[in-house]
Amino acid sequence: MLPSGSRMRRGEEFAGAVRKGSRAGRPTLVAHFGMREKNDEPPLVGFVVSRAVGGAVVRNRVKRRLRHLMRDRLDRLPRGSLLVVRANPPAASARSERLAAELDVALDRLLRRREPSKARTDGR
Repeated sequence: MLPSGSRMRRGEEFAGAVRKGSRAGRPTLVAHFGMREKNDEPPLVGFVVSRAVGGAVVRNRVKRRLRHLMRDRLDRLPRGSLLVVRANPPAASARSERLAAELDVALDRLLRRREPSKARTDGR
């Protein structure tokens, strides 16, 4: 699973990523990405799975699947980053392959937005 040092636990961290960060949505999940003031700390990842997704057993299963998927993608996140992955109701019935693909698309979008825009060199 996700290393304990990479799990987001404090409400301020969740709120900072959701309110101040950028967002990328997919049908099964929404990812919120923010940065901490101290960029030398390891990235933190948190998960939000509401009752709209299902009962307690279903919600916990979705969280476990998302944690497992993020473990392999943690090295893509820059130091000092905060990532909140919020599951939408279709995540309860989605296959792991679909969750993985949508998580990759959301992460790619968020990390691409973070990169400084390349200045055009052709004069346009």
